[in-house]
Amino acid sequence: MRQKRLMLLGGLRYLLPVIEEAHKLGVHVITADYLPDNIAHKYSDEYCNVSIIDKEAVLEAAQELQIDGILSHAVDPGVVSAAYVAEKMGLPFQCSYKTACILQDKSLFRQFLADNGFNCPHAKGYNNPKDALEDVDRFTWPVIVKPVDSAGSKGVTKVENPKDLPVAIKIALEASISKNFIIEDFLNLDGYQSSADIFTVDGTLAYPTYSDQLFDEKAANPYTPAIEIWPASMKQCYQDELTKELQRLFTLLGMKSGIYNVESRVCTNGKAYIMEVSPRGGGNRIAELQDMATGQNLIKNEILKALDMPMDYITPPEYDGVWCNYILHSTKTGILESIDIDEKFQKIHIRSIGFTKQPGDEIEEFTGANQSLGTLFLRFDTRKELDDALANKDCWLKIKLKQ
Repeated sequence: MRQKRLMLLGGLRYLLPVIEEAHKLGVHVITADYLPDNIAHKYSDEYCNVSIIDKEAVLEAAQELQIDGILSHAVDPGVVSAAYVAEKMGLPFQCSYKTACILQDKSLFRQFLADNGFNCPHAKGYNNPKDALEDVDRFTWPVIVKPVDSAGSKGVTKVENPKDLPVAIKIALEASISKNFIIEDFLNLDGYQSSADIFTVDGTLAYPTYSDQLFDEKAANPYTPAIEIWPASMKQCYQDELTKELQRLFTLLGMKSGIYNVESRVCTNGKAYIMEVSPRGGGNRIAELQDMATGQNLIKNEILKALDMPMDYITPPEYDGVWCNYILHSTKTGILESIDIDEKFQKIHIRSIGFTKQPGDEIEEFTGANQSLGTLFLRFDTRKELDDALANKDCWLKIKLKQ
């Protein structure tokens, strides 16, 4: 019997658990991007040098390699290409290419939400600064300026005063692949934003879940996620509303089976908002943590779906305790000397350590997920225990830099 062949777009560390799970299933894994030194290529069975944002080049490579499935797990820039290749080759994917284009462009997604009666911030997309600067009276200030096509809070700026808009636009454009950006009214949070991975089966939301996403106010970019906690403290009525609205969204878009990274929030105006939905697993090892905390296996099922193989039975998650994804980061620049973790704390509460930086590496300020030093998966019996540990993290975690 011919061995199944799975193409993974990208080469980041986040792909390692996907490669490991695929190998358990006896799958031949091909990793693809234009950076042959990326770590995932050391663990895959085959490497393909191609730009993952060039959908035609990815399609040509996929056809030559005779792949049976394609994923862009935790790799936002490759999602549109993955959807395009899947559609052209008749392979399983969460959605159509057209839908992926809507979901992956913040401006198009905001317009779709508004057109279909979803709660949505007042927003408009632009491809040049001049038009945006002429629209300053259109918005209720403050506003958020974002690239339409980036993840991990790269290029995102909150702007209090219109005079600061040109700088924010410049930052957004530098982080955008398409050189397009969006301006939207700033929504004041009630509680915490949520970022979590969910799963649909034949278009039905079988695995809804929410988290508490916290930020570091001392970071160079205070809108870069620094901590994620499961289960969420969000009121159940809002979780139920968001789940219902997500199902309505998936029905309107004709979704199929697969994993999605979803960002949502409840605001001080009493409304719940779907902020982003991307047909891929999230960064920062989100699916990996959720699998560890719930005993289900989203990563395995995403692989099975991509290869048109029978999936395991997927149910709404139940969490074994309170779990935290702590994003290791620095608020300063320098050379990493060490990351020291208290041995007793580590033995009791840390379930996984994933360093992305080593002593001697140059460290940048925390402005996006790509500046993290790694992740820690923490487990506690209660939310209070976790909150106390986070409030006193200097007692168990020390990041030392050489200036």
